[in-house]
Amino acid sequence: MKRLLLGLVLVSVAGLLQRAPVVRAATTPSFGQPAATELTGFVREAVARGSIPGAVVAVVNRDGVMYHEAFGMMNAAGKVAMTKDAIFNIASMTKPVTSVAIMMLVEEGRLKLDDEVSTYLPKYANPVVLTNVNQADGTYQTRPAKRAITIKHLLTHTSGIGYTFASPTLTAVLAKSGKNELDAPLLLLFDPGESWAYGASTRVLGQVVEAISGQRIDAFLESRILRPLGMRDTAYALPQDKYSRVVTTFSRTNGTLVERPVPATLPANVAGDGGLYSTAADYGLFIRMLLNEGRLGATRIVSERTVKTMFQSNTGSVVVQPQPTANPVLSKPFPLGAGEDKWGLGFQLANPKVKKPNTRSTGSGTWAGIFNTHFWVDPSKEIGVVVMMQMLPFYDDDAMKVLAGVEERVYKNLR
Repeated sequence: MKRLLLGLVLVSVAGLLQRAPVVRAATTPSFGQPAATELTGFVREAVARGSIPGAVVAVVNRDGVMYHEAFGMMNAAGKVAMTKDAIFNIASMTKPVTSVAIMMLVEEGRLKLDDEVSTYLPKYANPVVLTNVNQADGTYQTRPAKRAITIKHLLTHTSGIGYTFASPTLTAVLAKSGKNELDAPLLLLFDPGESWAYGASTRVLGQVVEAISGQRIDAFLESRILRPLGMRDTAYALPQDKYSRVVTTFSRTNGTLVERPVPATLPANVAGDGGLYSTAADYGLFIRMLLNEGRLGATRIVSERTVKTMFQSNTGSVVVQPQPTANPVLSKPFPLGAGEDKWGLGFQLANPKVKKPNTRSTGSGTWAGIFNTHFWVDPSKEIGVVVMMQMLPFYDDDAMKVLAGVEERVYKNLR
């Protein structure tokens, strides 16, 4: 009898051990005061010499905030200094949030990555690819695409859907038609899955979320992601009492930064590929959820398996392609890592042929907003970084030097 009881106890203990959560090693990275002082001095100097008008920088790990500082002016004309809770138009940094929303629906079994988009949005059936485009007069020919556009193509920007600002071809075609980007017929730059181009793929994903959930994308993101994570200052439509915290936008014209005031009423541009306003602290919460493999505190957004899949290459041999500019006032050519990096499900993944010292780890996920808001998530080092600026053009030389300088100082001092 004693042997039987002992056996039962041992079996029970073994079962508990099998079900026990895996405990990570105590390797939470740190960022001491000397490191913080060096980083602060670097960004402060960039503001002082007029390279950028202002910025907010945050560094987070799985457990919390390692660094968070504000620099320069939030409103130069009004002589308002930048604050840590300043609100930025994060534009395409909306895309990763929408991508997580799609993955939530995948987890729930409401769609599959290989599903054709036309299953949910019939207007995307029978896509055509541009051929023989005459850049001078915008005339063109098309042919049927070799295959349908899938959800995975949209998540990886391999759908063939582009943006006019990053495609002289599309710009020429739309100029000829007289239609804007939203109203123009769907014309692919290449067959789905065969190359990479930055475009409105995530806008379509937002429409898929709406079709499946029955909610507008803003309502879905608010109820399923933003509110559960405590991202209280992240929204498409800001209340008037938060307008004083919105950062003005600068444009560099002929080497001079020109400020554009915050309008009396901020438009609510609700779309899956852009339109959110946010703070560095709020976006840090989103990053920490990813670093914790889908969870923040007691709140789980997606599964550990889903996050790992999002940070794995999903483009095979296809790499990120250099994107030209059709509007130099809006954007310079981009992105960093073109010709090398792969794409996950919602993130550009660092894949350098030669790893430079004091830079993010291979496999780090990143993207940015057109007003030079930037972030990356480094699962290997278990940190995330947010660098918020508000200026045009995208990939402005000085803005990118600040981004690179922040990255160098973070990794040089990481412990």
